[in-house]
Amino acid sequence: MSSSDITFIFVILTGTVSVLALGYVFFGQAATARARTSKRLQSIAQPGKEKKSRFSGDAIKERRKAVQDTLDELEERQKEQKQRLSLRVQIDQAGLEISERTFWVISAGGGAVLAALIFVAGQGAIAIALGGLVGVIGLPRWVLSFLRTRRQKKFTEEFANALDVIVRGVKSGLPLNECLKIIARESAQPVRGEFALVTDGQKVGIPLEQSLQMLFERMPIAEVNFFMIVLIIQQSAGGNLSEALGNLSDVLRSRKQMRAKIQAMSSEAKSSAMIIGSLPPGVAGLVYMTSPEYMITLFTSEPGHIMLGLSAVWMSTGILVMRKMINFNF
Repeated sequence: MSSSDITFIFVILTGTVSVLALGYVFFGQAATARARTSKRLQSIAQPGKEKKSRFSGDAIKERRKAVQDTLDELEERQKEQKQRLSLRVQIDQAGLEISERTFWVISAGGGAVLAALIFVAGQGAIAIALGGLVGVIGLPRWVLSFLRTRRQKKFTEEFANALDVIVRGVKSGLPLNECLKIIARESAQPVRGEFALVTDGQKVGIPLEQSLQMLFERMPIAEVNFFMIVLIIQQSAGGNLSEALGNLSDVLRSRKQMRAKIQAMSSEAKSSAMIIGSLPPGVAGLVYMTSPEYMITLFTSEPGHIMLGLSAVWMSTGILVMRKMINFNF
């Protein structure tokens, strides 16, 4: 290929690229200008559309931020309550109408009775002291915890019906305060008593948020926490209260059904654990009744005492492991 041919090809390529560049500049800019003009005409024809959508997005973000701030504040309050759970609060949660002084008097009386029973049984000073300590501190606290748990279960069983009362009342046009008064008059205990305290607090000027917070202090369960969050968010950010509480009622009933299903499915394992745990002491008792001379060495000799102590430790460990396996947090 000669130099003239190469020059000719180079000129053609250069001209083609120049023509394409000029076409892009003119036609591309014209198309961009037409698109900008069309967009400008649309904004002039509908001046509030873009602005409205932008403001609606900002409003949604602000509402979400308000809801998140409310949830964070409630979580901080709940952490503080768990850290400062006093004896007075525990008595209120158990539904007992006694003072702290009365509780300690009853505890001291129980400790004295238990220590006296151990003394009559002919045990030593250490056993009497341990029995008195258990009677003063251990047994009353266990009874208080049992009463609290039982009362919370009763509240949970009736709470979904109370939410349905609020949902139907709000849909029919009743204000929230009137729905709370209906629950305080017609629901079963302990829901009736707790909501009566809420309505009584509103009568003396306590805000609803503070009344709900006090309700959660007396009844620290997840269901009340959900209810409190829904009402506080509805008051601060707005929304459909009947729909929110209706969904909450459905959730609570679903949790109740799940709890019953888990208890039914774990009942066989619990029965097996009870049989396994009671079998060794039961067999030992039967052998002692039929052949006391065969078992008396365990109670009269030092190696027998060591064996009984180690057996008690191993049995306790096995029972705790089985209890951990068959108990479910839900």
